Amino acid sequence: MSERLPENVKKLTLLHEAFGDEVVLDDQGTESEAYRILAEFEVKGRAYAVLQSDRMKREEELSLFYILQDEQGELQLESVMDDEEWEDILELYDEMTVSFNEA
Repeated sequence: MSERLPENVKKLTLLHEAFGDEVVLDDQGTESEAYRILAEFEVKGRAYAVLQSDRMKREEELSLFYILQDEQGELQLESVMDDEEWEDILELYDEMTVSFNEA
């Protein structure tokens, strides 16, 4: 299957290489939850991850995170808090998944 990415999008595999298909996130240090890595890509120099837990899948929700690397190269995820950016990136993700399915 050939993936057709929009011109300004670069596919990434940082999380997949480090964690496999899922990553476990702590909720403010109280509870852990497994999230499936649906996509990771770079747009305009910024790395993003689209994640979904089982609970979110039932509710048809997605989470969007920045993928960051510290000085030691360790990966970190940070929530995208800007509503406009969140909507723009998830709209782009929707467009990519449609083109992936048609390929």
